[in-house]
Amino acid sequence: MSEQTRNITVNRKARHEYHILQTYEAGIALVGTEVKACRQNKANLTDSYARVKNGEVWLIGAYIGHYEQGNRFNHDPHRDRKLLLNKREIRKLDKIVKEKGVTLIPLRMYFTRGKVKVELAVAKGKKVYDKRETIAKRDQQREMERKFKY
Repeated sequence: MSEQTRNITVNRKARHEYHILQTYEAGIALVGTEVKACRQNKANLTDSYARVKNGEVWLIGAYIGHYEQGNRFNHDPHRDRKLLLNKREIRKLDKIVKEKGVTLIPLRMYFTRGKVKVELAVAKGKKVYDKRETIAKRDQQREMERKFKY
């Protein structure tokens, strides 16, 4: 993460629930009050996903809270939002997602040079034993670091 990027929200649950196969950076089409709410860190990507519909990629289930000074011009916090990708990338994602068990998951939402971007991952769901294995590896790594520390 460089100096010009600032995280709005991170989907921490995604790395626990899914194997990340590939990541993409996508722009996101927002209205003004949504951008201002993002500047106040009022966004949440938990339980959200992306889907390819009619040659466009849509972010579904993401929450961007109301902007306090938005009055009657405020947005719907749970609306579907269009992700901005190249046609070639969209076709590639559409082909990948048609495989069994593969989905598009947003990992984080962040600002880069004043624009809101979404890090989109091609992911495959983990089984329960995979999750346990990941936790065991993390604990083992932590123990080794403790031993080397002393």
